[in-house]
Amino acid sequence: MARHLSTVAVIGLGTTGSAIAGQLVGSGRRVVAVDTDPAATERARRRIGERGPGGIEFTGRLADAAEAELVVEAVPERAAVKRAVLGEAAALCGPDTVFVTTSGGLPVTELAFEAGCPDRLVGLHLFLPDGEAKELTVELVPTPLTVDTVLDDVRELVRGLGWHPVTTADRAGLVGSALTLAYLNDAVAMHEQRYATRDSIDTAMSLGCGLRSGPLAQLDAIGLDTALDTLEALHARTGDRRFLPRPSLRQMVSAGLLGRKAGRGFYSWTDGSPSPDADGAAPRQGQAREVRSIGVVGSGTMAAGIAEVCARSGHPTVLVARSDERAGSARAAVDRSLGRGVQRGKLTADARDAAMDRLTCASDPQALAGCDLVVEAVAEDIDVKRKIFGELDRVCRPGAVLTTSTSSLPVVECARATARPEDVAGMHFFNPAPVMKLIEVSHTVLTSPDVTATVHATARTLGKRTVDCQDRIGFIVNALLFPYLNHAVTLLQECRGTTADIDMIMSNGNVFPMGPFQLLDVVGLDVSLAIQRSLHGTFGEPWLEPAPRLEQFVAAGYTGRKSGKGFRIPARSTL
Repeated sequence: MARHLSTVAVIGLGTTGSAIAGQLVGSGRRVVAVDTDPAATERARRRIGERGPGGIEFTGRLADAAEAELVVEAVPERAAVKRAVLGEAAALCGPDTVFVTTSGGLPVTELAFEAGCPDRLVGLHLFLPDGEAKELTVELVPTPLTVDTVLDDVRELVRGLGWHPVTTADRAGLVGSALTLAYLNDAVAMHEQRYATRDSIDTAMSLGCGLRSGPLAQLDAIGLDTALDTLEALHARTGDRRFLPRPSLRQMVSAGLLGRKAGRGFYSWTDGSPSPDADGAAPRQGQAREVRSIGVVGSGTMAAGIAEVCARSGHPTVLVARSDERAGSARAAVDRSLGRGVQRGKLTADARDAAMDRLTCASDPQALAGCDLVVEAVAEDIDVKRKIFGELDRVCRPGAVLTTSTSSLPVVECARATARPEDVAGMHFFNPAPVMKLIEVSHTVLTSPDVTATVHATARTLGKRTVDCQDRIGFIVNALLFPYLNHAVTLLQECRGTTADIDMIMSNGNVFPMGPFQLLDVVGLDVSLAIQRSLHGTFGEPWLEPAPRLEQFVAAGYTGRKSGKGFRIPARSTL
């Protein structure tokens, strides 16, 4: 039977340590909070405040932890520092004391042996979305010699704090830190290369993926120094270049820009909230052209959704399909979708009828001749798209803006199929288009500034939020999201956890509202594979190569929800 550990020492009062200490106090336990830095102690004191019936003693002396039944080490992610703290605590405390390390990148087993407590130490890894410590899934990492009763004690304590424990193996980065830190490091690279601004990156990931905070705001919340230390430990342990910290991250830490706890990081922080200060170069500005009528090319789900959005927003809309039959099917799809909106009380019957009156569906491209802006939304095949843009160049009036909804193919290739590449831009809607609020606007090196301004302005009339980026495979969302999903499949191949456990760690323990395997099934494994191949072909990094398990599933016809077979469909806990 697991013991109730009533007296706990927490050593290190950074973001993680103070969050754990606060949860422990709120659960009624007596806490000895140890840190030699008075500033860190004061920040922790303000953060914890009155958390419940448990008492807390703040101290700068490790010796005050001698009577603890459990010692939680939460000092910076440096092997020498953690070894020293754990070794000193093990020498001070009694033979039945349980030890926990919060390391996310260092080998738990090595730390345990070097500290002299190989049978009494457990790794406890958690990320804190937005700095909060509520209802998290945490990873527990025993050593080969960890006594079962010790693991039971820690597991019971974790449950008592309202967290869900998942036991994982002592591998580099565990699951949560390996997936999260690689994703965050990619976002830093995107910002560092001035491919997109801080606000564009964070807005894109928040609206495009449903995240509570974007990656750069998340880095500020967990601490840039903490992220840097963990990335360095992961890179040293694995040699994997995806964990090599970006130079700008090192520079910011050296300058004392540590994130929310320091008041400045990627954002400036006041009273725990980011200030709307400027960041980087704004999108190229120009005078937007007038857009009244909008054309849509395509007849699939995305094309019909875009046409619905445009017609509902008051724009005369023309949808052109390959045949009269497909045009009729697309019109029927829009009608059904609007009908569901009426049934749910989202719009009136009169608004539905008015939207349908504004929608014209045809099979002759000449119907697009009078449109001010056209959105191409056909299959992700560059040859097909180039042919369509050549046709648009022929039929559309001079000055019409021509856009493509792709995010996995070069926009400039579409532009070069026309005699007016300056009028071509990317306008990436997210599926389902009537629901998702984000549009990624991409400009090529040939796009006129007034065309970029026109696409942004038009998107706003559709009720959408826009972000601006350059023409690069994946734009912002897919360039960050799909390597993360592919990485999750790689961890599955390495037997780092089941699909259910990895999903739980990332959805409950990190920032994503849905686990990677659930999301893969929703997006479509074939879609994910195609995008991952494009990313790998463009950038050539070894970690971007599609995971063999992903390729095998697609080859077997396991494409996710649409086929009824995927990583989690039908329900699976192991693979």
